[in-house]
Amino acid sequence: MTNSGTQHFHEGEKRIFDKRYLQLLQRTTESNIDVVINAAHRVTVNGEEIRDPVMAIDRRMVGLTFRLQLSPGDKLVMEKLATVYTSRDKEFDKPDYQLAKLREVSLQDLKDCVKKGYDALFQSHCRAWEEKVWNKYNLNVDSEDGFDVLALRFALYHLTVMTPAHDERMGIGAKGLSGEGYKGHSFWDTEIFILPFFIFSNPEVARSLLNYRYLGLAGARKKARENGYEGAMYPWEAAWPEDGEVTPVWGAVDIVTGEQTKIWSGFIEQHISADIAFAIYQYYTVTGDREFMERYGYEMVFETAKFWASRLEWNEEKREYHINDVIGPDEYKEHVNNNAFTNYMAHFNIQLAITYYEKLEKENPSRLAELEERLALRKAYEKWKSVIGRIYLPQPREDLVIPQDDTYLSLKTIDLTKYKQSKKVGTLFDDYNLEQVNKMQVSKQADVLILLYLLEQWEKKFSQDVLKANFRYYEPKTLHDSSLSLSTHAILANDIGEYELAYSLFRRAAEIDLGPFPHSSDHGIHAASIGGIWQAAVAGFAGLRLSGGKLRISPRLPKHWRRMEFSIYWKGQPVTVSIDHSALIVKAERNEPFELEVYGKTYTCKDQLTIHIDPKN
Repeated sequence: MTNSGTQHFHEGEKRIFDKRYLQLLQRTTESNIDVVINAAHRVTVNGEEIRDPVMAIDRRMVGLTFRLQLSPGDKLVMEKLATVYTSRDKEFDKPDYQLAKLREVSLQDLKDCVKKGYDALFQSHCRAWEEKVWNKYNLNVDSEDGFDVLALRFALYHLTVMTPAHDERMGIGAKGLSGEGYKGHSFWDTEIFILPFFIFSNPEVARSLLNYRYLGLAGARKKARENGYEGAMYPWEAAWPEDGEVTPVWGAVDIVTGEQTKIWSGFIEQHISADIAFAIYQYYTVTGDREFMERYGYEMVFETAKFWASRLEWNEEKREYHINDVIGPDEYKEHVNNNAFTNYMAHFNIQLAITYYEKLEKENPSRLAELEERLALRKAYEKWKSVIGRIYLPQPREDLVIPQDDTYLSLKTIDLTKYKQSKKVGTLFDDYNLEQVNKMQVSKQADVLILLYLLEQWEKKFSQDVLKANFRYYEPKTLHDSSLSLSTHAILANDIGEYELAYSLFRRAAEIDLGPFPHSSDHGIHAASIGGIWQAAVAGFAGLRLSGGKLRISPRLPKHWRRMEFSIYWKGQPVTVSIDHSALIVKAERNEPFELEVYGKTYTCKDQLTIHIDPKN
């Protein structure tokens, strides 16, 4: 981390103990978090340890210098062990916190590590990866191209390291742990692109990430109040839960006008509230975790639905509710009315709240009464029921294309060839500013298409013809300037039978961080795209996803993938899935029967289910 041009820490005490253990104290300038870094070194030549180094303490530095003479054939080994502790760690973030105790515990941890030694620690590290990642997820692909396996392993690695599974007070940064882009903030990227991996593969971590959103309810309620709405309006960019909205107000300089560009996302890109509700629905449907719902999930769904009900605008002429002046997933279209993604997802959020309210009313009226006392839910429920049938939902036209918003289909078109073929993202802005782009039929990323992908996991499913028509209309107009875009297009291309295009899009998604143009990752890896790599493989090629609340597995593997296998959880039970071009094998590891849909037919898997695949059909 460079933190270029910024001094984030106040220097604290620096110590060297026994000419071996280094300790550096610092305190962050804004949040006043104490950070204690300890380090120890072991230097050997031909197996003999070099002792008595020269100690050095200077501004922002504490260190040891080892001086030695090497001859040809000598073997020099340097080992470095370090521990990092902060006052925000859960075991120390308490009213009786003491810096002295933090220093003592962190230093003792380092001494214990030194006693174990590097080799023992490394072996423990390897065992943890084997048990907690590679064997747990069991994701393997037998491909003629080794890059495919590399891409999926790369995805599993980053999904593991960048997720703060140990602490529900933290979300996933848009650049993971690899860079400073977006200041480490969390976006809708987590719920829509990353969380599905954990929901199906590691539900405990998924729950922790959703708990992070529950802890952010206070900030979401505050944002709703400040904007004149009810309920919870989640921030576009989130950091520490209590911080609320942290999206910067101003961005880059406009290439045409020379003026600084306002970042409207924090004000009018509001679909994130419904995205979080969708993630809760997906988590509950896959896991059946009632305890989470009753403690956290229902409240988040109800509060976001209250926001949407207050956000709706009545159009007297058309006798329906509209949602005006928003930004949808396609951020090249600002200040639009009735963005299809936003309207449908708001409708989904309110309908989900109605469904859950009625479910609680039947199954746990005492919990509903508790929530009623705090949230005035009966009044909210009556409002939801009164508006749900009158929200404007853009329908397919005669050509089956769903309007992205009120004006998109009437905007002018330009030749996008050079921009779609560019090896860099954002080259459109070498020639136009955002105001001009706002008036063209050009999209940054999937908008209507990701809506179609999400809706089929709920209850609303458009026909295959509608999916094909919208894919073929919007994909040529989409520059994929967002790393979120390619994986969604890969999944849908596979759904409509464009198999070679689907693999090509999957490959391009993987090459964002693994390809021949490493500068695309200068500000850090693309965390959501990495979640998308997993989705493109498992939800796309393996065809595993929710379908109307049920589990569906309808594989369509790339021709050069001979075999694919992975493990998931369904209603708490581990399930192993194996696929090749002739058969799908599903194994219920606890022999607990469950239903699944395969190519439109419903089956019951009691222990192991084998379904033969006709490669010609």
